[in-house]
Amino acid sequence: MMSDAEPFPAELQLLQVADHVWEGIPEHEPGDTARNVVFGGQILAQMIMAAHLDREADRENTKEVKSIHAIFARAGDYNSPIRYEVERMHDGRAMGSDTVTFSQGDRIMSRGLILWSNDEPDLIRHTSEVEMPEVPGPDARKNRRDNRVFPGAIGLVVGGVNTTSDDEPERPPRLNVWTRFSDRYHQVANQAILSWATDGYLIGTAMLPHHGYSEGQAHKTISTGVLSHTINFHERFEADQWLLLAHESIWAGRGRTHGRCTIWTEDGRLVATYTQDNLVRAFGDRPDHTAGNTRVM
Repeated sequence: MMSDAEPFPAELQLLQVADHVWEGIPEHEPGDTARNVVFGGQILAQMIMAAHLDREADRENTKEVKSIHAIFARAGDYNSPIRYEVERMHDGRAMGSDTVTFSQGDRIMSRGLILWSNDEPDLIRHTSEVEMPEVPGPDARKNRRDNRVFPGAIGLVVGGVNTTSDDEPERPPRLNVWTRFSDRYHQVANQAILSWATDGYLIGTAMLPHHGYSEGQAHKTISTGVLSHTINFHERFEADQWLLLAHESIWAGRGRTHGRCTIWTEDGRLVATYTQDNLVRAFGDRPDHTAGNTRVM
């Protein structure tokens, strides 16, 4: 269903506070969540929207996101404004590029690099060496609700796998998640909505084969965090259609993990892929930070 009431969902309606500076609505107010750390999915989505709105200020932005690569250098704080400064690198007929910097005070928290692209006709086309996994659909009874997707969207973990539970049986490092929002929007907003859902799953996926470790221990007895995240968009899609996020962690070691994900429509079109580098290590100072884990990574 196309939304006519608003051009974008509330979480993507950024406020311009200075030339090329935009402020995002936080997902949580201070004190409303157990951890005072701005979710990386929010940062990815709002970086896309800040760059889009900044381009719209000059003239209609007809380009879509081809890729976004972000480094998460520091954890953002819900007690401070969430502001994005956009710097245009290039704006050509077919391609464009921007850097987007999320800062709080005089500290850079994250910086993203966005590549924009206009649609062009196929010269060649294929999807190779990758297939949509055969998994139960979104209506399967064993699927488990999960809220690490865009606010108001549905997130369903296939088969009910619970990466936060110490009782989850050991299994290969793969996790499949269905997601769908209630409305569709401008294509860039659809991309931002999906981007929000891509940040939260690959750390837990990496722990699935390892007895005695789960995502439920994160920030308490295990130090975890997303270090870098890259999304590549391939085909157009609508935010109100079911999308399958097929995660796999292909390497872990030396206090880091690396994972990748393919994103599919129900009818088997590959619409996007992403990769993520993460921190998964023991604490160096003391074994347990449970009492003060609101900010610790």
